[in-house]
Amino acid sequence: MEIRLNKFLAERLGLSRREADDAIAAGRVKIDGETATLGARVSEKNQVVFDGKPVAFEKSYTYLLFNKPEGYVCSRKKQGDADTIYSLLPEKYHNLKTVGRLDKDSCGLILLTDDGDFAYKMTHPSFKKYKVYIVELDRDLEPLHQQMISDFGVDLPDGKSKLLLSRLEDKPDSRKIWQVEMSEGRNRQIRRTFAALGYRVTFLKRIQFDNFSLGELKPGEFEESLATSQNSKNLI
Repeated sequence: MEIRLNKFLAERLGLSRREADDAIAAGRVKIDGETATLGARVSEKNQVVFDGKPVAFEKSYTYLLFNKPEGYVCSRKKQGDADTIYSLLPEKYHNLKTVGRLDKDSCGLILLTDDGDFAYKMTHPSFKKYKVYIVELDRDLEPLHQQMISDFGVDLPDGKSKLLLSRLEDKPDSRKIWQVEMSEGRNRQIRRTFAALGYRVTFLKRIQFDNFSLGELKPGEFEESLATSQNSKNLI
């Protein structure tokens, strides 16, 4: 079965499809000894070479669930005094890329992988992956503002933001702590939504990302699962 070369490289090397296309355009990829072109397709009968190194048609991918503590950034480089999450992970996982991000002041579930296709399907807006957060505000949320956020949405510079808010079972009387559900993933969307109505988010923790949940992982802890290219789709 043939697949597009950029998809093949994304899945095997943990690249985005745009990064794969850029590498192909730069002449860094060869198929059966010939420089590859954009739009090429490959099968298991072909030998693909990237930067002089063969790329196997079959690959086992790594999927890491990580409980990100507050104060760390998801980039590979430090930002000011904020260290990167990779400083908390063993070196063998430093090639993995984050699937979406949490900002420095947020904590909770982060996925990391070297499976580019999986990362694409988990983060592209067209797939509308479900995410759940625990959010604490600096003051009680007024009922009118709760209705605005859940029923009508709040206008932000990059479009309307609509979040589903519900009370926590163990804090049914609190109007400062909420469970927030969403299927978008715009930059700092939750914080900006509440800020537009005059609130400051003092705590934000992601507890679920599609089929993946934080479970009993403590801050800084992680767990790994492995899958082949054939069954990784079962994780999505």
